[in-house]
Amino acid sequence: MKVLLYTEFASLNGKSGLGKAIQHQMKALEDNHIEYSTDPKCRDYDIIHINFYGPKSYYMAKKAKKQGKKVIYHAHSTEEDFRNSFIFSNQIAPLFKKWICKCYRLGDHILTPTEYSKKILETYHLNRPITAISNGIDMSFFERNEENGKKFRQDFGYKKTDKVIMGVGLYMERKGILTFVELAKRLPQYKFIWFGYMPLTFAPKRVKKAVRTKLDNLVFAGYVEPGVLRSAYSGADLYIFPTLEETEGIPILEALTEKIPTLVSNIPIFDFLEEGKHVYKATSIDEYEQKTVAILEGKLPSLVEEGYKMVESREIKRAGKQLANLYYQVLEEK
Repeated sequence: MKVLLYTEFASLNGKSGLGKAIQHQMKALEDNHIEYSTDPKCRDYDIIHINFYGPKSYYMAKKAKKQGKKVIYHAHSTEEDFRNSFIFSNQIAPLFKKWICKCYRLGDHILTPTEYSKKILETYHLNRPITAISNGIDMSFFERNEENGKKFRQDFGYKKTDKVIMGVGLYMERKGILTFVELAKRLPQYKFIWFGYMPLTFAPKRVKKAVRTKLDNLVFAGYVEPGVLRSAYSGADLYIFPTLEETEGIPILEALTEKIPTLVSNIPIFDFLEEGKHVYKATSIDEYEQKTVAILEGKLPSLVEEGYKMVESREIKRAGKQLANLYYQVLEEK
């Protein structure tokens, strides 16, 4: 069996969660000794695994079906997580849904990261089998390291006594960047740093304004290599993920693997995380503020050990085996 991993706009998507998911797919195939290619010109494949929804992806799926190849369409996106992403995203969201449905229906099988996103896709009436498999987390890479944490603080000019709060995501309202900046304004006694980048050309005015906010305690670090992000998880005191919608949210898995106290939005995608056991959750800016202070001042107990145990079920080797099994299943289906 040979798999063609196809990702349209791979260079642009490489710095996003989608980019990490594709890296995990390659590792899963290697770990399970399955031959694969990322070359769109490859012809001797049995299954094409498509990770995006652009016109070239649609063409590749149509071409594969004409040739009698199997198609797995990876539904990383839904209408729900397309909203609040960039200029006019809400206005064109219904059209976006129609387009992705057209793409996803080309799949012999649809793959999606979580049971939550599977439930959303089931409401789209795609009439295709849908399987939920986590994008996975490389727990051996995102392993807490105190020395790396010290280097992060040194490189970014933080003192030992500083309490540092980190966020990760593209410059999108959906990622919770407005909440993050508002918290920095309300809590000047703490340091805030946001990792991630997107050209502001595509961002609405309120996001541009947030990113351009000048505060002594707020830093937008832009895109950094995975090693730097790994060190940040080890060196920061709190990870905040105020996202409005996700299909999985790989950074939450990274943070929990690194055993950093974590505060996330109380939304359905995170139902697999139990409030007060794995993470703390907030539903409003006021609650985010209250819990941030309570966590950093030691008024709430640490949940990092239980959070770490929960992530083990999504470890990349386990997810890889599930993905390999799906490939064999789809290949055998008539």
